[in-house]
Amino acid sequence: LVDTFEDEVRESVTVAKAMQGRLQGVRLDTPSERGRVTADLVKEVRAWLDLEGFKEVKIVVSGGLNLERIRYFINEGAPVDIFAVGSYISDASPIDFTADLHEVEGKPIAKRGRMPGITPNPRLKRVM
Repeated sequence: LVDTFEDEVRESVTVAKAMQGRLQGVRLDTPSERGRVTADLVKEVRAWLDLEGFKEVKIVVSGGLNLERIRYFINEGAPVDIFAVGSYISDASPIDFTADLHEVEGKPIAKRGRMPGITPNPRLKRVM
């Protein structure tokens, strides 16, 4: 999942370089508050990966995908290798939620666009 600490393009290339040819793919799942994944974003990530010599790295798109969104990517010519469809498969009403890490071994962290550290909430009970 690329967009955790930097923008999707920069993080995709950084991870590909760090993996030294072992990276199988990158997953784009930009949250709706940052504009969701667009065909232009997929094209930009593909162009930069190719430019940096990582043509074999696959692009996976996920996040609220349904038939209309998949058609949009196809009609726009976005080079998506894999569509990761989740909640749309079930016929039950979807419950969209995310879970983010905010602290690791006492160190506050956050993905891009989120506040690091645990936010106190009197309605929540610590379980671990």
